[in-house]
Amino acid sequence: MKVLFYLGHPAHYHLFKNVINNLTKDGHKIFILIKKKDILEDLLKHAGLKYQNILPKGRKDTRAAIAYGLAIRDLRLLRFSIKNCPNIMIGTSTEICHVGSLIGIPSINVNEDDFDVVPLYSKLTYPWASSILTPIVCKTGKWEYKSIKYEGYHELAYLHPNHFTPDKKIVEKYFNCDEPFFVLRFAKLTAHHDEGIKGINSRLAVKIVEALTPFGKVYITSERILEPQLERYRIAINPLDIHHVLSFAKLFIGDSQTMAAESGVLGTPFIRFNDFVGRIGYLDELENKYKLGVGISTSEPEKIFTAIDSFLNNNNLFEEWQEKRRKMLSDKIDVAKFITWFIENYPKSKETMKKNPDQQYIFR
Repeated sequence: MKVLFYLGHPAHYHLFKNVINNLTKDGHKIFILIKKKDILEDLLKHAGLKYQNILPKGRKDTRAAIAYGLAIRDLRLLRFSIKNCPNIMIGTSTEICHVGSLIGIPSINVNEDDFDVVPLYSKLTYPWASSILTPIVCKTGKWEYKSIKYEGYHELAYLHPNHFTPDKKIVEKYFNCDEPFFVLRFAKLTAHHDEGIKGINSRLAVKIVEALTPFGKVYITSERILEPQLERYRIAINPLDIHHVLSFAKLFIGDSQTMAAESGVLGTPFIRFNDFVGRIGYLDELENKYKLGVGISTSEPEKIFTAIDSFLNNNNLFEEWQEKRRKMLSDKIDVAKFITWFIENYPKSKETMKKNPDQQYIFR
């Protein structure tokens, strides 16, 4: 087969890297197209993967720039697909669904955000997708009939124990991980679906640091500019190493959805503080079913410090969270194995999952 992956964000590299590796080992030809986004290109270069950047200059976050960028990517993806004739296209993007529908190539959209959280994306993407792969807890609205539901999360495509083992030596490149430490993450919250969304502001961040420093080292990783009193806690961590760091952290606090979920599946307690709390199915499940973290709305900032006290006063925190993680993993599948099978056997795999969803549980 010739399989085209479109990656629009560094998180998509992690989501698909093991799938790409599996398909390559099985002898399939892989095309990787990307747009400029943060460190995405650096990750691909480091992995030694061949790719083509169809939007190398990136774009601004205004609605006009988003629309123009989408049109340009649609056109360039169309040209590439006509020339190279992939058998199937896969990604989390709108473009593959537009182009696939136009020229008759099956497109598999992989997403884990509920349709009402990303309404514009859903309306622009789902009507043209051949299939939509989502966690069981993710809602896809009136496009449920196209949805194939699996028992897992994106993060389990790369942080499942089959694919990831925490390495203490990697963390020790940065600091002594035998001493308790905390990781704080501040996101930009400037994407189109983040409009009107608040997270951890500077004043609250200072209070959080003050609450944590008596109990261990505080390290901040931030997409935004920090005030001088916070800048001294910033640490530059190679993105390829961040999951090892999260694995050994005593606690993660942030307004980033992805890093909260990553902490949860790694068995690191997390506190997520933003206006998406209560609105995203897979994070609600991590927080409310598996109790691997706490989601707090921005209307109740004082709850952050109650949660911090609860975590820091728990002498069995590590053991309890590892047990919660084992329970979560026992319910879930190896998402990379499942997606690999789904692609290699498409469209029969789609029919199989519709008739017998339990087929997925062979991918442990």
